[in-house]
Amino acid sequence: MSSLVFDTHNFVKKLTKAGMPEAQAEILASEQANLIENRLATKQDIALLEKNMEIKIESVKSDLVKWVAGLLIAQAALVAALLKLFAGV
Repeated sequence: MSSLVFDTHNFVKKLTKAGMPEAQAEILASEQANLIENRLATKQDIALLEKNMEIKIESVKSDLVKWVAGLLIAQAALVAALLKLFAGV
């Protein structure tokens, strides 16, 4: 996963300027950086996920077409058998 740039020093400066104690601002900046690095998806992550999903969707489409074709053949055979059965009545 590609990492994003998060300027913790600038973040701490902004928080302390707004009145937050420096120690608290540093802890918050550190935790924020950890969250961004470990939990936030990058554009590359999303592109890879999208590619994988497209491959899986194509596979499901192929399986669905095969399944529907099989059902249509089975339905045609059933209709033919019923017509043959009731044609003699």
